[in-house]
Amino acid sequence: MTARILPLAAGATFLAMLDATVTNLAFPDLQRDFDGATISGLTWIVTLYAVSFAALLAPAGRLADLLGRRRLYRAGIGVFTLASLACVLAPNLPALLAARTVQGAGAAAMVPVSLAVLLHGTPPEKRARSIGLWSASAALAAAVGPSVGGVLVDLLDWRALFFINIPLGLALFWTARGLAPEPGEGRLPDVLGTVLLGGGLGVLALAVSQGPDLGWSDPRVLAALLGGAAAVALALTRSARHPVPAMEISLWRNRDFAVTNVVSFFYGAAFFPWMLVGVLVLTRMWGYSELEAGLAMTPGAVSAAVASVLMGRLAAPRTAILTGSLVMLGTAVWTWRALPEEPRFLAFWLPCGLLIGIGMGALATGTAGSAALSVAPVRFAGATGLNTTARQLGGALGTAVLAALLSGPRAGAEEFTTVYAYCAIVCALALLAGLGLRTAVPAVSTAAREGAPA
Repeated sequence: MTARILPLAAGATFLAMLDATVTNLAFPDLQRDFDGATISGLTWIVTLYAVSFAALLAPAGRLADLLGRRRLYRAGIGVFTLASLACVLAPNLPALLAARTVQGAGAAAMVPVSLAVLLHGTPPEKRARSIGLWSASAALAAAVGPSVGGVLVDLLDWRALFFINIPLGLALFWTARGLAPEPGEGRLPDVLGTVLLGGGLGVLALAVSQGPDLGWSDPRVLAALLGGAAAVALALTRSARHPVPAMEISLWRNRDFAVTNVVSFFYGAAFFPWMLVGVLVLTRMWGYSELEAGLAMTPGAVSAAVASVLMGRLAAPRTAILTGSLVMLGTAVWTWRALPEEPRFLAFWLPCGLLIGIGMGALATGTAGSAALSVAPVRFAGATGLNTTARQLGGALGTAVLAALLSGPRAGAEEFTTVYAYCAIVCALALLAGLGLRTAVPAVSTAAREGAPA
Protein backbone atom coordinates (compact mmCIF):
# COMPACT_ATOMS: atom_id res chain seq x y z
CA MET A 1 0.00 0.00 0.00
CA THR A 2 1.74 3.14 -1.17
CA ALA A 3 1.35 6.51 0.51
CA ARG A 4 -0.63 7.74 -2.50
CA ILE A 5 -3.19 4.93 -2.79
CA LEU A 6 -4.84 5.26 0.65
CA PRO A 7 -5.66 9.00 0.29
CA LEU A 8 -7.06 8.36 -3.20
CA ALA A 9 -9.22 5.46 -2.04
CA ALA A 10 -10.37 7.14 1.17
CA GLY A 11 -10.90 10.49 -0.56
CA ALA A 12 -13.24 9.05 -3.18
CA THR A 13 -15.43 7.18 -0.72
CA PHE A 14 -15.40 10.18 1.65
CA LEU A 15 -16.81 12.46 -1.05
CA ALA A 16 -19.41 9.93 -2.17
CA MET A 17 -20.71 9.22 1.34
CA LEU A 18 -20.50 12.85 2.46
CA ASP A 19 -22.99 13.81 -0.23
CA ALA A 20 -25.37 11.09 0.92
CA THR A 21 -26.10 13.04 4.13
CA VAL A 22 -24.67 16.56 3.77
CA THR A 23 -27.95 17.90 2.34
CA ASN A 24 -30.01 16.97 5.42
CA LEU A 25 -29.48 20.28 7.20
CA ALA A 26 -30.14 22.24 4.01
CA PHE A 27 -33.86 21.40 4.00
CA PRO A 28 -35.00 24.58 5.83
CA ASP A 29 -32.81 26.75 3.57
CA LEU A 30 -34.03 24.93 0.45
CA GLN A 31 -37.65 25.45 1.50
CA ARG A 32 -36.99 29.18 1.75
CA ASP A 33 -35.19 29.27 -1.62
CA PHE A 34 -37.61 27.03 -3.53
CA ASP A 35 -41.05 28.37 -2.68
CA GLY A 36 -43.66 25.67 -2.16
CA ALA A 37 -41.20 22.80 -1.62
CA THR A 38 -42.29 20.30 1.06
CA ILE A 39 -40.21 18.01 3.28
CA SER A 40 -41.63 15.04 1.38
CA GLY A 41 -40.59 16.62 -1.91
CA LEU A 42 -37.14 17.59 -0.67
CA THR A 43 -36.40 14.03 0.43
CA TRP A 44 -35.97 13.29 -3.29
CA ILE A 45 -32.68 15.18 -3.09
CA VAL A 46 -31.51 12.26 -0.93
CA THR A 47 -33.54 9.52 -2.64
CA LEU A 48 -32.50 10.22 -6.25
CA TYR A 49 -28.83 10.32 -5.27
CA ALA A 50 -29.23 7.02 -3.42
CA VAL A 51 -31.19 5.35 -6.25
CA SER A 52 -28.72 6.41 -8.96
CA PHE A 53 -25.85 5.40 -6.68
CA ALA A 54 -27.40 1.99 -5.99
CA ALA A 55 -28.39 1.18 -9.56
CA LEU A 56 -24.94 1.87 -11.03
CA LEU A 57 -22.71 0.52 -8.24
CA ALA A 58 -22.97 -3.08 -9.37
CA PRO A 59 -22.16 -2.56 -13.07
CA ALA A 60 -19.37 -0.17 -12.03
CA GLY A 61 -17.42 -3.19 -10.83
CA ARG A 62 -17.66 -4.65 -14.33
CA LEU A 63 -16.71 -1.33 -15.90
CA ALA A 64 -13.51 -1.38 -13.84
CA ASP A 65 -12.51 -4.51 -15.78
CA LEU A 66 -13.57 -3.01 -19.12
CA LEU A 67 -11.92 0.41 -18.73
CA GLY A 68 -9.24 -0.25 -16.11
CA ARG A 69 -9.34 0.93 -12.51
CA ARG A 70 -7.45 4.20 -13.08
CA ARG A 71 -9.63 5.27 -16.02
CA LEU A 72 -12.90 4.49 -14.22
CA TYR A 73 -11.71 6.20 -11.04
CA ARG A 74 -10.92 9.42 -12.92
CA ALA A 75 -14.16 9.19 -14.93
CA GLY A 76 -16.21 8.84 -11.75
CA ILE A 77 -14.43 11.73 -10.05
CA GLY A 78 -14.89 13.88 -13.16
CA VAL A 79 -18.63 13.21 -13.46
CA PHE A 80 -19.14 13.73 -9.73
CA THR A 81 -17.29 17.07 -9.78
CA LEU A 82 -19.14 18.40 -12.85
CA ALA A 83 -22.48 17.34 -11.35
CA SER A 84 -21.54 19.15 -8.13
CA LEU A 85 -21.01 22.31 -10.20
CA ALA A 86 -24.45 21.78 -11.77
CA CYS A 87 -25.95 21.54 -8.25
CA VAL A 88 -24.30 24.85 -7.31
CA LEU A 89 -25.80 26.53 -10.39
CA ALA A 90 -29.25 24.87 -10.19
CA PRO A 91 -31.93 27.57 -10.75
CA ASN A 92 -34.83 25.47 -9.42
CA LEU A 93 -35.65 22.21 -7.63
CA PRO A 94 -36.11 20.04 -10.77
CA ALA A 95 -32.66 21.11 -12.01
CA LEU A 96 -31.15 20.30 -8.62
CA LEU A 97 -32.81 16.87 -8.62
CA ALA A 98 -31.45 16.12 -12.10
CA ALA A 99 -27.94 17.16 -11.06
CA ARG A 100 -28.16 15.00 -7.93
CA THR A 101 -29.08 12.00 -10.09
CA VAL A 102 -25.96 12.49 -12.23
CA GLN A 103 -23.89 13.06 -9.09
CA GLY A 104 -25.05 9.68 -7.77
CA ALA A 105 -23.88 8.07 -11.01
CA GLY A 106 -20.40 9.56 -10.54
CA ALA A 107 -20.30 8.36 -6.94
CA ALA A 108 -21.24 4.87 -8.08
CA ALA A 109 -18.10 4.70 -10.22
CA MET A 110 -15.89 6.05 -7.43
CA VAL A 111 -16.72 3.76 -4.51
CA PRO A 112 -16.13 0.16 -5.68
CA VAL A 113 -13.09 1.02 -7.74
CA SER A 114 -11.55 2.97 -4.84
CA LEU A 115 -11.56 -0.11 -2.59
CA ALA A 116 -10.38 -2.30 -5.46
CA VAL A 117 -7.43 0.05 -6.06
CA LEU A 118 -6.60 -0.04 -2.35
CA LEU A 119 -6.83 -3.82 -1.90
CA HIS A 120 -4.94 -4.67 -5.08
CA GLY A 121 -2.05 -2.62 -3.72
CA THR A 122 -2.17 -4.18 -0.24
CA PRO A 123 -0.63 -7.48 0.92
CA PRO A 124 -3.27 -10.07 1.96
CA GLU A 125 -2.28 -9.96 5.63
CA LYS A 126 -2.93 -6.19 5.77
CA ARG A 127 -6.24 -6.09 3.91
CA ALA A 128 -8.46 -6.19 6.98
CA ARG A 129 -6.70 -3.12 8.40
CA SER A 130 -6.94 -1.34 5.04
CA ILE A 131 -10.67 -2.05 4.87
CA GLY A 132 -11.01 -0.60 8.37
CA LEU A 133 -9.33 2.64 7.32
CA TRP A 134 -11.38 2.82 4.10
CA SER A 135 -14.59 2.17 6.04
CA ALA A 136 -13.60 4.78 8.61
CA SER A 137 -13.50 7.43 5.91
CA ALA A 138 -16.94 6.36 4.67
CA ALA A 139 -18.44 6.24 8.16
CA LEU A 140 -16.90 9.58 9.10
CA ALA A 141 -18.18 11.21 5.92
CA ALA A 142 -21.72 9.90 6.31
CA ALA A 143 -21.90 10.85 9.98
CA VAL A 144 -20.16 14.21 9.65
CA GLY A 145 -22.32 15.23 6.68
CA PRO A 146 -24.99 16.96 8.79
CA SER A 147 -22.31 18.74 10.83
CA VAL A 148 -20.58 20.08 7.72
CA GLY A 149 -23.95 20.92 6.23
CA GLY A 150 -25.04 22.86 9.29
CA VAL A 151 -21.89 24.99 9.36
CA LEU A 152 -21.93 25.76 5.63
CA VAL A 153 -25.66 26.52 5.48
CA ASP A 154 -25.40 28.79 8.52
CA LEU A 155 -22.34 30.68 7.26
CA LEU A 156 -23.25 30.74 3.54
CA ASP A 157 -26.21 28.89 1.98
CA TRP A 158 -27.14 25.45 0.64
CA ARG A 159 -25.12 25.88 -2.57
CA ALA A 160 -21.91 25.81 -0.52
CA LEU A 161 -22.63 22.13 0.27
CA PHE A 162 -21.90 21.22 -3.33
CA PHE A 163 -19.23 23.83 -4.02
CA ILE A 164 -16.83 22.19 -1.54
CA ASN A 165 -16.81 19.06 -3.73
CA ILE A 166 -15.25 20.92 -6.64
CA PRO A 167 -11.72 21.64 -5.32
CA LEU A 168 -11.60 18.25 -3.58
CA GLY A 169 -12.72 16.45 -6.73
CA LEU A 170 -10.20 18.29 -8.90
CA ALA A 171 -7.41 17.41 -6.46
CA LEU A 172 -8.30 13.70 -6.55
CA PHE A 173 -8.65 13.75 -10.34
CA TRP A 174 -5.17 15.26 -10.71
CA THR A 175 -3.51 12.98 -8.16
CA ALA A 176 -5.01 9.85 -9.75
CA ARG A 177 -2.70 10.37 -12.73
CA GLY A 178 -0.09 8.58 -10.64
CA LEU A 179 -2.03 5.30 -10.54
CA ALA A 180 -0.59 2.55 -12.70
CA PRO A 181 -2.48 2.29 -16.03
CA GLU A 182 -4.15 -1.02 -16.88
CA PRO A 183 -5.33 -2.48 -20.16
CA GLY A 184 -9.10 -2.81 -20.32
CA GLU A 185 -10.71 -6.17 -20.97
CA GLY A 186 -14.17 -7.69 -20.99
CA ARG A 187 -17.51 -6.39 -22.29
CA LEU A 188 -19.92 -3.59 -21.41
CA PRO A 189 -22.34 -4.56 -18.60
CA ASP A 190 -26.01 -5.14 -19.48
CA VAL A 191 -27.39 -1.66 -20.22
CA LEU A 192 -31.05 -2.70 -20.23
CA GLY A 193 -30.66 -4.51 -16.91
CA THR A 194 -29.05 -1.42 -15.39
CA VAL A 195 -31.89 0.82 -16.64
CA LEU A 196 -34.51 -1.61 -15.32
CA LEU A 197 -32.81 -1.74 -11.93
CA GLY A 198 -32.51 2.05 -11.54
CA GLY A 199 -35.98 2.75 -12.88
CA GLY A 200 -37.56 0.06 -10.72
CA LEU A 201 -35.92 1.33 -7.55
CA GLY A 202 -36.96 4.91 -8.30
CA VAL A 203 -40.58 3.95 -8.97
CA LEU A 204 -40.73 1.86 -5.78
CA ALA A 205 -39.38 4.78 -3.74
CA LEU A 206 -41.95 7.08 -5.35
CA ALA A 207 -44.78 4.68 -4.47
CA VAL A 208 -43.71 4.38 -0.82
CA SER A 209 -43.34 8.14 -0.37
CA GLN A 210 -46.65 8.99 -2.07
CA GLY A 211 -48.74 6.18 -0.57
CA PRO A 212 -49.84 8.08 2.56
CA ASP A 213 -50.89 11.15 0.55
CA LEU A 214 -52.70 9.45 -2.32
CA GLY A 215 -53.85 6.33 -0.43
CA TRP A 216 -52.38 2.86 -0.77
CA SER A 217 -55.36 1.72 -2.84
CA ASP A 218 -54.92 4.56 -5.35
CA PRO A 219 -54.39 3.06 -8.83
CA ARG A 220 -51.28 5.21 -9.35
CA VAL A 221 -49.66 3.93 -6.17
CA LEU A 222 -50.55 0.32 -6.92
CA ALA A 223 -49.26 0.66 -10.48
CA ALA A 224 -45.99 2.12 -9.21
CA LEU A 225 -45.56 -0.64 -6.63
CA LEU A 226 -46.24 -3.42 -9.12
CA GLY A 227 -44.31 -1.80 -11.97
CA GLY A 228 -41.27 -1.06 -9.82
CA ALA A 229 -41.19 -4.56 -8.37
CA ALA A 230 -41.58 -6.07 -11.84
CA ALA A 231 -38.72 -3.97 -13.23
CA VAL A 232 -36.37 -4.96 -10.39
CA ALA A 233 -37.38 -8.63 -10.75
CA LEU A 234 -36.72 -8.50 -14.49
CA ALA A 235 -33.32 -6.87 -13.87
CA LEU A 236 -32.42 -9.69 -11.48
CA THR A 237 -33.65 -12.32 -13.94
CA ARG A 238 -31.53 -10.83 -16.71
CA SER A 239 -28.54 -10.68 -14.36
CA ALA A 240 -28.87 -14.40 -13.68
CA ARG A 241 -28.65 -15.19 -17.40
CA HIS A 242 -26.68 -12.38 -19.02
CA PRO A 243 -22.98 -13.03 -19.74
CA VAL A 244 -22.09 -9.53 -18.45
CA PRO A 245 -24.89 -8.80 -15.95
CA ALA A 246 -25.92 -5.48 -14.41
CA MET A 247 -25.57 -7.16 -11.01
CA GLU A 248 -23.07 -9.95 -10.43
CA ILE A 249 -25.57 -12.02 -8.48
CA SER A 250 -23.43 -15.14 -8.84
CA LEU A 251 -21.57 -13.75 -5.80
CA TRP A 252 -24.70 -14.43 -3.76
CA ARG A 253 -23.92 -18.14 -3.98
CA ASN A 254 -21.36 -17.43 -1.28
CA ARG A 255 -23.40 -17.65 1.92
CA ASP A 256 -21.43 -15.09 3.91
CA PHE A 257 -21.51 -12.61 1.05
CA ALA A 258 -25.27 -13.03 0.62
CA VAL A 259 -25.93 -12.59 4.35
CA THR A 260 -23.66 -9.53 4.42
CA ASN A 261 -25.76 -7.98 1.64
CA VAL A 262 -28.91 -8.51 3.71
CA VAL A 263 -27.27 -6.84 6.71
CA SER A 264 -26.12 -3.94 4.51
CA PHE A 265 -29.66 -3.47 3.21
CA PHE A 266 -31.10 -3.19 6.72
CA TYR A 267 -28.21 -0.98 7.82
CA GLY A 268 -28.95 1.48 5.02
CA ALA A 269 -32.69 1.31 5.70
CA ALA A 270 -32.02 2.48 9.29
CA PHE A 271 -29.03 4.78 8.75
CA PHE A 272 -30.46 7.20 6.17
CA PRO A 273 -33.77 7.98 7.94
CA TRP A 274 -31.97 8.14 11.31
CA MET A 275 -29.64 10.90 10.10
CA LEU A 276 -32.46 12.90 8.52
CA VAL A 277 -34.96 12.63 11.37
CA GLY A 278 -32.23 13.69 13.81
CA VAL A 279 -31.85 16.96 11.89
CA LEU A 280 -35.62 17.53 12.00
CA VAL A 281 -35.80 16.84 15.74
CA LEU A 282 -33.04 19.37 16.44
CA THR A 283 -34.28 22.12 14.14
CA ARG A 284 -38.07 21.69 14.25
CA MET A 285 -38.81 20.32 17.72
CA TRP A 286 -35.91 21.68 19.78
CA GLY A 287 -35.54 24.94 17.87
CA TYR A 288 -31.82 24.65 17.12
CA SER A 289 -30.31 26.70 14.30
CA GLU A 290 -28.71 24.83 11.40
CA LEU A 291 -25.27 25.55 12.87
CA GLU A 292 -26.27 24.36 16.36
CA ALA A 293 -27.83 21.21 14.91
CA GLY A 294 -24.71 20.46 12.88
CA LEU A 295 -22.46 20.85 15.91
CA ALA A 296 -24.82 18.70 18.00
CA MET A 297 -24.34 15.82 15.55
CA THR A 298 -20.54 16.09 15.47
CA PRO A 299 -19.81 13.75 18.44
CA GLY A 300 -21.53 10.90 16.61
CA ALA A 301 -19.29 11.48 13.59
CA VAL A 302 -16.18 11.23 15.74
CA SER A 303 -17.28 8.05 17.51
CA ALA A 304 -18.22 6.49 14.14
CA ALA A 305 -14.73 7.07 12.74
CA VAL A 306 -13.01 5.79 15.90
CA ALA A 307 -15.21 2.67 15.98
CA SER A 308 -14.46 1.95 12.30
CA VAL A 309 -10.70 2.06 12.81
CA LEU A 310 -10.76 0.00 16.01
CA MET A 311 -13.11 -2.63 14.63
CA GLY A 312 -11.01 -2.96 11.48
CA ARG A 313 -7.92 -3.66 13.60
CA LEU A 314 -9.31 -5.64 16.53
CA ALA A 315 -12.47 -7.48 15.50
CA ALA A 316 -13.54 -10.03 12.90
CA PRO A 317 -16.25 -8.82 10.49
CA ARG A 318 -18.96 -10.93 12.16
CA THR A 319 -18.11 -9.49 15.58
CA ALA A 320 -18.19 -5.94 14.19
CA ILE A 321 -21.55 -6.54 12.51
CA LEU A 322 -23.20 -8.04 15.60
CA THR A 323 -21.75 -5.37 17.89
CA GLY A 324 -22.85 -2.54 15.60
CA SER A 325 -26.35 -3.95 15.11
CA LEU A 326 -26.85 -4.47 18.84
CA VAL A 327 -25.64 -0.96 19.75
CA MET A 328 -27.82 0.63 17.06
CA LEU A 329 -30.83 -1.39 18.19
CA GLY A 330 -30.40 -0.40 21.83
CA THR A 331 -29.95 3.27 20.95
CA ALA A 332 -32.98 3.25 18.64
CA VAL A 333 -35.20 1.73 21.34
CA TRP A 334 -33.93 4.25 23.92
CA THR A 335 -34.60 7.17 21.55
CA TRP A 336 -38.04 5.83 20.62
CA ARG A 337 -39.12 5.48 24.23
CA ALA A 338 -37.41 8.51 25.81
CA LEU A 339 -37.13 11.28 23.17
CA PRO A 340 -37.85 14.51 25.09
CA GLU A 341 -39.86 17.32 23.52
CA GLU A 342 -37.62 19.92 25.18
CA PRO A 343 -33.86 20.24 24.46
CA ARG A 344 -31.69 17.92 26.59
CA PHE A 345 -28.34 17.82 24.88
CA LEU A 346 -26.01 16.60 27.67
CA ALA A 347 -28.44 14.19 29.34
CA PHE A 348 -29.90 12.66 26.18
CA TRP A 349 -28.63 13.74 22.77
CA LEU A 350 -24.88 13.48 23.45
CA PRO A 351 -24.89 9.90 24.82
CA CYS A 352 -27.30 8.79 22.10
CA GLY A 353 -25.12 10.38 19.43
CA LEU A 354 -21.95 8.73 20.71
CA LEU A 355 -23.63 5.33 20.88
CA ILE A 356 -25.25 5.48 17.45
CA GLY A 357 -21.90 6.58 15.98
CA ILE A 358 -20.21 3.51 17.51
CA GLY A 359 -22.91 1.27 16.08
CA MET A 360 -22.74 2.81 12.61
CA GLY A 361 -18.94 2.73 12.49
CA ALA A 362 -18.83 -0.91 13.55
CA LEU A 363 -21.49 -1.94 11.03
CA ALA A 364 -19.85 -0.03 8.17
CA THR A 365 -16.51 -1.73 8.79
CA GLY A 366 -18.02 -5.14 9.44
CA THR A 367 -20.09 -5.26 6.26
CA ALA A 368 -17.27 -3.89 4.06
CA GLY A 369 -14.80 -6.38 5.50
CA SER A 370 -17.13 -9.36 5.29
CA ALA A 371 -18.05 -8.57 1.66
CA ALA A 372 -14.50 -7.99 0.41
CA LEU A 373 -12.73 -10.75 2.32
CA SER A 374 -15.22 -13.43 1.27
CA VAL A 375 -14.25 -13.19 -2.43
CA ALA A 376 -11.08 -13.46 -4.49
CA PRO A 377 -9.03 -10.29 -5.21
CA VAL A 378 -10.15 -10.25 -8.86
CA ARG A 379 -13.74 -9.69 -7.65
CA PHE A 380 -13.09 -6.96 -5.06
CA ALA A 381 -14.71 -4.22 -7.18
CA GLY A 382 -17.79 -6.28 -8.00
CA ALA A 383 -18.25 -7.45 -4.41
CA THR A 384 -17.86 -3.94 -3.00
CA GLY A 385 -20.24 -2.53 -5.60
CA LEU A 386 -22.92 -5.14 -4.89
CA ASN A 387 -22.61 -4.76 -1.12
CA THR A 388 -22.82 -0.97 -1.32
CA THR A 389 -25.77 -1.34 -3.70
CA ALA A 390 -27.62 -3.23 -0.98
CA ARG A 391 -26.93 -0.44 1.53
CA GLN A 392 -27.95 2.32 -0.88
CA LEU A 393 -31.09 0.41 -1.86
CA GLY A 394 -32.01 0.14 1.80
CA GLY A 395 -31.24 3.84 2.21
CA ALA A 396 -33.46 4.84 -0.72
CA LEU A 397 -36.41 2.84 0.57
CA GLY A 398 -35.74 3.92 4.17
CA THR A 399 -35.83 7.57 3.10
CA ALA A 400 -39.09 6.90 1.27
CA VAL A 401 -40.53 5.36 4.45
CA LEU A 402 -39.45 8.45 6.40
CA ALA A 403 -41.16 10.70 3.83
CA ALA A 404 -44.31 8.62 4.22
CA LEU A 405 -44.22 8.80 8.04
CA LEU A 406 -43.60 12.56 7.99
CA SER A 407 -46.02 13.38 5.16
CA GLY A 408 -48.33 15.47 7.36
CA PRO A 409 -48.10 19.29 7.23
CA ARG A 410 -46.95 19.61 10.88
CA ALA A 411 -44.85 16.56 11.73
CA GLY A 412 -43.88 16.61 15.40
CA ALA A 413 -42.83 14.48 18.38
CA GLU A 414 -45.25 11.61 17.70
CA GLU A 415 -44.16 11.26 14.08
CA PHE A 416 -40.48 11.53 14.98
CA THR A 417 -40.70 8.75 17.59
CA THR A 418 -42.50 6.60 15.00
CA VAL A 419 -39.46 6.95 12.73
CA TYR A 420 -37.18 5.84 15.59
CA ALA A 421 -39.48 2.85 16.23
CA TYR A 422 -39.13 1.93 12.55
CA CYS A 423 -35.31 2.22 12.85
CA ALA A 424 -35.37 -0.08 15.89
CA ILE A 425 -37.27 -2.74 13.94
CA VAL A 426 -34.86 -2.55 11.01
CA CYS A 427 -31.81 -2.73 13.32
CA ALA A 428 -33.29 -5.84 14.92
CA LEU A 429 -33.58 -7.40 11.47
CA ALA A 430 -29.92 -6.52 10.78
CA LEU A 431 -28.91 -8.22 14.03
CA LEU A 432 -30.89 -11.36 13.21
CA ALA A 433 -29.37 -11.51 9.72
CA GLY A 434 -25.86 -11.04 11.15
CA LEU A 435 -26.28 -14.12 13.32
CA GLY A 436 -26.27 -16.13 10.11
CA LEU A 437 -22.64 -15.25 9.36
CA ARG A 438 -19.93 -17.78 10.07
CA THR A 439 -17.56 -16.90 12.91
CA ALA A 440 -14.50 -16.66 10.65
CA VAL A 441 -14.11 -15.47 7.08
CA PRO A 442 -13.06 -18.47 4.98
CA ALA A 443 -9.53 -18.27 3.61
CA VAL A 444 -9.26 -17.78 -0.13
CA SER A 445 -7.47 -20.38 -2.15
CA THR A 446 -4.03 -20.00 -3.66
CA ALA A 447 -5.58 -19.53 -7.06
CA ALA A 448 -7.83 -16.83 -5.71
CA ARG A 449 -4.86 -15.03 -4.17
CA GLU A 450 -3.23 -15.02 -7.57
CA GLY A 451 -6.27 -13.44 -9.14
CA ALA A 452 -8.23 -16.37 -10.58
CA PRO A 453 -11.97 -16.12 -10.20
CA ALA A 454 -13.29 -17.92 -7.13
